[in-house]
Amino acid sequence: MRTCCLNSIASFVVFRIWQIICGFVFCSGIIVSTGELFAADGTKLPPRPKLTKLPVNFDTSMENTPVIYKDRVILVQNERPAHGGDAGNIYLYIEDIATGKRIAKFGELHSFVSAYVDGDVLNVFASRYTAKDWAQDIYCFTTTDLKNWKRELVIPREGDEHLFNCSVCKDDKGYLMAYESDKPVKFCFKFARSKDLAKWEKIKGLAYTGEHNEYSACPALRYHAPYYYVIYLHRPLPGHNGWIAYMASSKNLETWELSPYNPILEATAGEGKNNSDVDLFEWQGNTYLYYATGDQATWGSVRVAMYAGPQKEFFESHFPSGVKFRTCSARR
Repeated sequence: MRTCCLNSIASFVVFRIWQIICGFVFCSGIIVSTGELFAADGTKLPPRPKLTKLPVNFDTSMENTPVIYKDRVILVQNERPAHGGDAGNIYLYIEDIATGKRIAKFGELHSFVSAYVDGDVLNVFASRYTAKDWAQDIYCFTTTDLKNWKRELVIPREGDEHLFNCSVCKDDKGYLMAYESDKPVKFCFKFARSKDLAKWEKIKGLAYTGEHNEYSACPALRYHAPYYYVIYLHRPLPGHNGWIAYMASSKNLETWELSPYNPILEATAGEGKNNSDVDLFEWQGNTYLYYATGDQATWGSVRVAMYAGPQKEFFESHFPSGVKFRTCSARR
């Protein structure tokens, strides 16, 4: 046992010296050489999946979800002032992406919006929000015509907990939600299941808090059998520009593998110090990621990045075969 440990240490030291001699840089689990990427264990990675940031900007709040509803591409959004507010300036709304026109306004005093389309029903999830008590329980607004809305409580908070962003996908068991909480870690996300998108049951004992019980917020959840994938907001890290977007995958919601390409999005020129609140959809064979820029305090806007391929391929490309991934557990 002792000999094995010494050999492992010696191998690691030799490997690190080799990195330095060859001019490698280690950052966020990726070792970068000129034109080449290596995983933390030295495995050579395929080229980074290409995400092209499009010259597009939406002057709007951070949270948003692009969906296709009745063959119409819409963006479900929320209006929330940076410092407090009331029912007059906290609400949900929908924009026609093709025309840029607002086509619905609803859900006063609700924010942190997301959406899921189920046939002719548009489901819009949002937290009740006030300046006095921040984000509270999560509600679902449903409509079949973008005019008449039904509101129901779906995820109640527990104790002094606050609930924020959520994301819903369909899997082999029905529907799964990842929802953001400030308990037990500020911030993390938990899970709930439903058979009908109306009644939800929380999954006890699971809370995603990253590798080190750290800031993990704004989940965007998808399922492509046999894997669940989530893109989430990671706290600022040394060597990176502010808040960054991470990706993880899991077969069982308990053990999660981290993409060796993390962060998958990071603020560049003109984007402040934030690439967060990612949501995505597939359109005409390509995958589009809508994400927020800004400084997480006084200003922000929404931009779009494109992956030239279907959504399933986009996620799978961030977890290349033959690579040992860093893992974390959501089991509490």
